[in-house]
Amino acid sequence: MSRIRLYFDEDSMRHALVRALRARGVDVITALECDMIERSDQEQLDFTTVRGYVLYSFNIGDFYHLHTIYLTENKPHAGIILASQQRYTVGQQMRKLLKLTMTLSAQEMQNRLEFLNNW
Repeated sequence: MSRIRLYFDEDSMRHALVRALRARGVDVITALECDMIERSDQEQLDFTTVRGYVLYSFNIGDFYHLHTIYLTENKPHAGIILASQQRYTVGQQMRKLLKLTMTLSAQEMQNRLEFLNNW
């Protein structure tokens, strides 16, 4: 069972959160590190899918819609985690993301959309 690896899009890539998760052994990459700033949502999702990373974003509406399109078209993705931007502190996000990554495997996240508030 392989562990979830996370990709933070440009909206969600808080440096403190990335550092905190990496310090706890989570594989995290960011849009900035991957030269994916200002790319379309579909490009972001396709990029993460090819590399096996679960996309983490505050862009709930657009990625929920994209998830629905992918399911309808039987197009796979590596998983999406969505959160409300103003809702959580860095510490709260870290704890919820750690719980999620310790509970679900990368395989279980395939074609799945999770809301951070459920964790």
